Amino acid sequence: MRVQTAAKTIFSDLPEAPYAPPKARFLGFEYIPAERQLLHSFLSNKLVLGALVVLFFLVVCAVFAYWIAPVDPLEQNLRSRLRPPIWEERGLNPYYLGTDRLGRDVLSNIIYGMRISLMVGFFSVGISMLIGLTLGLTAGYTRGFWETVIMRAVDVQLSLPLIMVALCFMVIFGQGLEKMILVLAITGWAEYARTVRGTVLSIREKEYVEAAHALGFGPWTIMVKYLLINTITPVLILSAVQVPRVIMYEATLSFLGLGVPVTTPSIGLAIARGYQVLFSGSWWASIFPGLALMLLVACINIVADWLRDALEPRSREQV
Repeated sequence: MRVQTAAKTIFSDLPEAPYAPPKARFLGFEYIPAERQLLHSFLSNKLVLGALVVLFFLVVCAVFAYWIAPVDPLEQNLRSRLRPPIWEERGLNPYYLGTDRLGRDVLSNIIYGMRISLMVGFFSVGISMLIGLTLGLTAGYTRGFWETVIMRAVDVQLSLPLIMVALCFMVIFGQGLEKMILVLAITGWAEYARTVRGTVLSIREKEYVEAAHALGFGPWTIMVKYLLINTITPVLILSAVQVPRVIMYEATLSFLGLGVPVTTPSIGLAIARGYQVLFSGSWWASIFPGLALMLLVACINIVADWLRDALEPRSREQV
């Protein structure tokens, strides 16, 4: 009995072994499946887990903004203009985060504005990804004339400041949600094309690609079946990094009055409206939308960095 007690005491003092993902066996060899490695990397990173929870909450609020927002974001109530947040003395229900100079609810504008920001971010990045993926595959596989034309276009596109190009397009074609999505998509395809072309050049001479040529497969079959699948990982990583960048561009254009129309709730517009009364003591009209935008972009960036490190460990080792 004493021996068992002593053994329990000794083993209880030993440090606990860190959690490791369960292993699988195949032909007598043990290995950790990729999906289990990804899940373990996610669950063991509390910062990423917290950022994803916050991001999920923000996305739910944006999707169900009609039911979550306390009032109509465009509703004006001049009797309640420049009301402070509800926890201050002049706060008024249901304006929980206060109102702007026209009596519009700050919280409702933030919730509806996040919907616009996420819509612009995901749709613009999706269109850019399709354009860049197609042109990058074509340049990397065909080489020759088309590669020269596409890569020179990429060089020209990357040499121009994206925000200046977007400003010029919005000044020429005017305001509008659809126009802004297209403008940001057209100005963001070059990085995808360059990334996909580099990936294709690194694998187009592999044995399985040469075997596909020998078996008589056509160019489109080889590009889609053998080359496209290997570009998914870098494209996903680039897309995760591009989404918060596009959201910031949308907020910048809206802040300058060249983004969405004034009749569309936007975080950039809310910041611009609040900036007009920022130094008169009504800080909440600009600070709260800015904090919401910062929180949204920070959460997406944290998840994007984790996704890059999880899918491409070599990039983390090179830093």
